Amino acid sequence: MGQTAVSIGANVFQFFTRNPRGGAAKAIDMADVAAFNDFAADNSIGPILAHAPYTLNAAGAEGRVREFAEMTMADDLRRLEFTPGALYNFHPGSHVGQGAEKGIDLIADMLKRIFDSFGSSPSTQVLLETMAGKGSEVGRTFEELRAIMDRANLPLGVCLDTCHVWDGGYDIVGDLDGVLKTFDCVIGLDNLKAIHLNDTMNVLSAHKDRHEKIGKGKIGLEAIDRIINHPALRDKPFYLETPCDLQGYKEEIALLKSLRKS
Repeated sequence: MGQTAVSIGANVFQFFTRNPRGGAAKAIDMADVAAFNDFAADNSIGPILAHAPYTLNAAGAEGRVREFAEMTMADDLRRLEFTPGALYNFHPGSHVGQGAEKGIDLIADMLKRIFDSFGSSPSTQVLLETMAGKGSEVGRTFEELRAIMDRANLPLGVCLDTCHVWDGGYDIVGDLDGVLKTFDCVIGLDNLKAIHLNDTMNVLSAHKDRHEKIGKGKIGLEAIDRIINHPALRDKPFYLETPCDLQGYKEEIALLKSLRKS
């Protein structure tokens, strides 16, 4: 993965810890871990972002669903101890009719148990992702994410997804400064640790989740330009989740670098 990232001009990358639709994970290869850590240092690869599988739902109504989420996240974080400085991002979950308050409690309780199992905080920074608000997703507002952080009382961060916040009703095209001011007031910009940089197929407040290639959707290239150059954001790590193949990502990375202002 590190070699692939460098080959397309990337200096950070995101990866799934296991099949995004399943639960199995490959065994740790310590020789590969050591080789990657050396390669990352030699090539100035920034923080790698591990993404939990989509099947993880800490707010599920069924005990077995929540148990799978807890087991999977705990295992992921133990494995990430081998790559110091990594980030770990997960979708907070869907309350499936229990209500957002109940979902928030379940998510916070799971996180507390996992952190307690380490004896202290894991070395990996755990991030809550901003969500688009489809179905019964928890995390559709900054306030819901703040509530998880407060109830867990843990050093959690946030990954802001540009597609999701737009779909969720935050106008990052017409009022980026206002959205960031709200984020800072509710969550704190110091807690923003990563950005999923995506365009979207949907109009503002659609509460869907359909990513689009950079500059090809409703957010558009001008707004993307403002986002990557905004003084509050420009030094954050950006991760693409656009519907591209490897060549497409290479072209998007080159485009984004051409837009960067010194």
